[in-house]
Amino acid sequence: MSKDYVLSIDFGTQSVRAIIYNDRGTEICKAKVPFNPYFSLNSGWAEQNPEVYWNSLVKAVKTVKETYPLGFERIYAVGVTTIRDTITFVDKNGKVLRPFLVWLDERECSRVEEAIPSPVKTLLHLVKMYEPYCGIRKVTKMNWVHENEPDVWNNTYKIIPLSGYINLKLTGKLLDSVASQIGHVPFDYKNQRWQTGKSLNTYLTDAGADKMIDIVDSTSVIGHITAEAAVETGLKEGLPVIACGSDKGCETFGTGTLGGDKASISLGTTATIQITTKKYVEPEAFMPPYPAVIKGTYNPEVEIFRGCWMITWFKEQFGEKEVKRAAELGCAPEELFDELLDATPLGCEGLVLQPYWSPKIKQGWAKGSIVGFSDVHTRAHIYRAIIEGICFGLYEGLTSIEKRAGYDISSVMVSGGGSLSDRICQILADVLGVPVRKTQTYENSALGCAMLCYMGMGRFASPQEAVDNMVHEGKTYEPDMKNHEQYMLLYHTVYERIYRKNRKTFRNIRAYNRRYPVPKQGK
Repeated sequence: MSKDYVLSIDFGTQSVRAIIYNDRGTEICKAKVPFNPYFSLNSGWAEQNPEVYWNSLVKAVKTVKETYPLGFERIYAVGVTTIRDTITFVDKNGKVLRPFLVWLDERECSRVEEAIPSPVKTLLHLVKMYEPYCGIRKVTKMNWVHENEPDVWNNTYKIIPLSGYINLKLTGKLLDSVASQIGHVPFDYKNQRWQTGKSLNTYLTDAGADKMIDIVDSTSVIGHITAEAAVETGLKEGLPVIACGSDKGCETFGTGTLGGDKASISLGTTATIQITTKKYVEPEAFMPPYPAVIKGTYNPEVEIFRGCWMITWFKEQFGEKEVKRAAELGCAPEELFDELLDATPLGCEGLVLQPYWSPKIKQGWAKGSIVGFSDVHTRAHIYRAIIEGICFGLYEGLTSIEKRAGYDISSVMVSGGGSLSDRICQILADVLGVPVRKTQTYENSALGCAMLCYMGMGRFASPQEAVDNMVHEGKTYEPDMKNHEQYMLLYHTVYERIYRKNRKTFRNIRAYNRRYPVPKQGK
């Protein structure tokens, strides 16, 4: 029997997918295992036991094997892609010392200003980056562990991301891909390596390169499936595990986004827009581009934290009707929300939402806002305002990347759960004013992971060859330029001004919340 399939293991925030692909980009077999995204011991905390990730992977892989045993036997390489900025701590024996800190975690460390030397403070004040710098240090989770869990910190050999943990479980090696090192870690994004020597960013984290996992370029062999992992998962002992990259990076590659004329948008829990470029381009001042899965390239990205999470929020707060109907029809409630989009006009009769759910680097007091309420507005208007607001935020990111990179984006590839809605994709095209296209799948992160596996095994000699063979463009949503003109009026006269006109108000809200904090309660 020929050995010509690869297996992608794709971890999202709430599930893991195990998908077998062939070298034409065809999905041969798929298993999805959901899990609770996190547990919370205190308000704002988000942690996950490593066993949840591993046991879910084992279940997904075994399901694929049981579903299509002949295809499973043809697997000759495995790749891993995961969510970002989700870390844990291991000792010299590879033993995990505490649960993972998930990217959704909101805890903050207290040792901030005193950790920054006076000369660095002076420089940061000069470039008006002191407060954003302090904000980043405050939310860096390893700093919190250093302060609050000394036993964990003192016994830590390496701080590893989720991808590193999965690679360790599969191969027994503490090794990971360069393209997976995205988050609050001491990474030199320009040179795509761990920080060496002293730099401005040295004081953001309490750990240096010595506590970080060893890294290799994407398409390198991480290691091979161990005997123990083979017994647990059913994978053949000795199968190579290929270094891939983060979920968003793999997703961008999986849409065929290789040049500066095309962008990749992910309508997932976090909504993002990325391009791939050989130039070091900061999408916003002092915001580094991330390492792309193609060696020597970058993914400048603008992120809307908890972007399409707002759809879930809407379902929980206002979607009882759709939840009941969906149960009767045997479909997902989100599928019925398209009716709400059809029931409301473009622009929501002046109701505008700005999805600044978390502070941005130079907008430290940002809060989410929705303005323009009147007696004509219904819950349907609120839902459409959420969708349009996310699209406005992505347009803001698109124009920022274009300006700073010197590119003219002529089309956008779209992925993620939100892309399953034709209405949402059309609204996105109308707001952006450029064609929005899908590939043959919305599982582009897993597809990109599979493409890297084939490159690592020598099946494709270049990224372009992998794209030509495995990425196939599907439906296109052409923008209605009259709608685009109407959206741009709303964007420039309302959306763009919301934060600028309300900075003091947002600052006052933060001051109020600090003066009268809600007591944290165990869960």
